[in-house]
Amino acid sequence: MGKVRDAMTDNPRKVDMTTPVAEAAKLMATEDVGSLPVTDGDRLVGIVTDRDIVTRVVAEGKDAQTATVGEIASKDLVTVDPQQDLDKALRLMAQHQVRRLPVVEEDGRLVGILAQADVAREGEDSKTGQLVERISD
Repeated sequence: MGKVRDAMTDNPRKVDMTTPVAEAAKLMATEDVGSLPVTDGDRLVGIVTDRDIVTRVVAEGKDAQTATVGEIASKDLVTVDPQQDLDKALRLMAQHQVRRLPVVEEDGRLVGILAQADVAREGEDSKTGQLVERISD
């Protein structure tokens, strides 16, 4: 099995921590994604999900035009290095029940996103299939 760099999506869509929540929600709808990396410059500082928007903005009656993604983003992140083996990335996905991992250099710079589908395309063996199934459960 290859390295994360071989399977990841380079230069993923991201939002700056000062981006209004409403703008991030529109980008999610346009891009048909449920989460976006949140950066401060090039450094990854969080992930904002559609669930974050619902539970931390809508449910609390906050204004999506003035609240920023930096205020509501999940900051307890599971990330992977571009040089890590894909099987290790798959194990992280299964362990943490996530379908996407931000790919981050040692200095914290976001360089890509590794999705479950990316790994499934790259991996050919039955082990890959089994791990992908565990993530999906």
